[in-house]
Amino acid sequence: MEKEIIEHGFSFNRRRFLSTMSLGIGSVALGSLLMPDLLKGGGFEEEGLAPGIPHFAPKAKRVIYLFQNGAPSQQELFDYKPKLREMFGQEIPPSVRGTQRLTGMTANQASFPLVGSFVDFKQYGQSQAWVSNLMPYTSKIVDDLCFVRSMYTEAINHDPALTFLQTGSQQGNRPSMGSWLSYGLGNENKNLPNFTVLLSRGVGNGQGVYSKLWSNGFLDSVHQGVQFSKGEDPVLYLRDPEGMDRKERRDMLDKLSELNEISYQEFGDPEIAAKIKQYEMAYRMQTAVPEVMDLSKESDDIIKLYGPECLVPGTYAANCLLARKLSENGVRFVQLYHQGWDQHGNLPYEITKQAMDVDQASAALVTDLKQRGLLDETLVIWGGEFGRTSYTQGKLTPENYGRDHHPRCFTIWMAGGGIKPGIVYGETDELGYNIAKDPVHVHDFQATILHQLGLNHEKLIFKHLGRRYRLTDVSGKVVRDIIS
Repeated sequence: MEKEIIEHGFSFNRRRFLSTMSLGIGSVALGSLLMPDLLKGGGFEEEGLAPGIPHFAPKAKRVIYLFQNGAPSQQELFDYKPKLREMFGQEIPPSVRGTQRLTGMTANQASFPLVGSFVDFKQYGQSQAWVSNLMPYTSKIVDDLCFVRSMYTEAINHDPALTFLQTGSQQGNRPSMGSWLSYGLGNENKNLPNFTVLLSRGVGNGQGVYSKLWSNGFLDSVHQGVQFSKGEDPVLYLRDPEGMDRKERRDMLDKLSELNEISYQEFGDPEIAAKIKQYEMAYRMQTAVPEVMDLSKESDDIIKLYGPECLVPGTYAANCLLARKLSENGVRFVQLYHQGWDQHGNLPYEITKQAMDVDQASAALVTDLKQRGLLDETLVIWGGEFGRTSYTQGKLTPENYGRDHHPRCFTIWMAGGGIKPGIVYGETDELGYNIAKDPVHVHDFQATILHQLGLNHEKLIFKHLGRRYRLTDVSGKVVRDIIS
């Protein structure tokens, strides 16, 4: 007869113990098959769930962020202000300007004359959204878009504002939004990185972008964004070294993995484990990346939809098409940066060229995703780091002017991913200088993005150097009025 063990008021014998353990092991095995990232480590606190598992049912699986680097002028694109035209050349009222902090580029101006847009606006679609004639393709898809006209930020210069939007902090060395999503949701495609970055350039030099914007920060390095370039090798160092074939490469990686595993067992440094994963990812990407980059199978209709520039590597149109391909292949976060929107002067000429660069391809991406049945599960975002002033920077003439940085209000649009289509959220005053209704802070925006992917921004936490960090720092609320 089997001996019973009495522990904490419960009795066990060997048969019951082994039976219970087998059920537990079976459950763990099933869980690991259904959710491969179930047991991977991380810095989640007790109030959150393990990395790789959403906190609740997501409405979106992936994000494509079309970042317009340099800050597009909302007055020329999506925020129609006829009063500015009426008051052309008049001084901005002190009651409107208030005590706002100014940049060093306009702080010493003796005068701050108002200037209205040089372009005309019309209302489009059932939503009757106002769009300028600089965006004819975007005007055709307004009923798929949610315009947020009441975004605001705390930063007044490009680098901190851009860093703030991407990482939740104006200082560097924090994980980017794409890295947080990679950490929180895990891989959807084991052969491609979770987070990819694509760069393009518009008129002039514009503001630069830096690798810190797609940094993993204090998260494991497997969550860092992978930059794709326009060259012959879209991802550097993927090819086998000269004189080494695929089998030799495989054998070398196996031996290297064994050595790294020994080091990991000895030192316990998680970056050693991350390095093993990176080597394996690079090996798998050797096949996956060329397939994704190949546009030869795209139909003539798709090429026509995005425009002929989509066949020119490194252009905004090519990157939009590539973003669709990466997204449909399971990349969680595709980040585009299009430089050249910083129009402190010569705005009428430069913004016209910039709009021509991005209008058709941005609208094409939304249309393409929708016709493939992918828009519902893909959140597309379009916008910059802040807005532009209602007054001119420098000399004002009827034909030419510029606009300085303006953090108090700016416009973005969102599409898909469970966001309400065909709506305009938030309002600015009649001069487009202050928010009049429904302000949306950068942290609110970030919280809403995470929410659409099934993540509670207050529970997506990583403990580092004794502090609990999150993308939204210590604030932010989900903007539920724009969620369908």
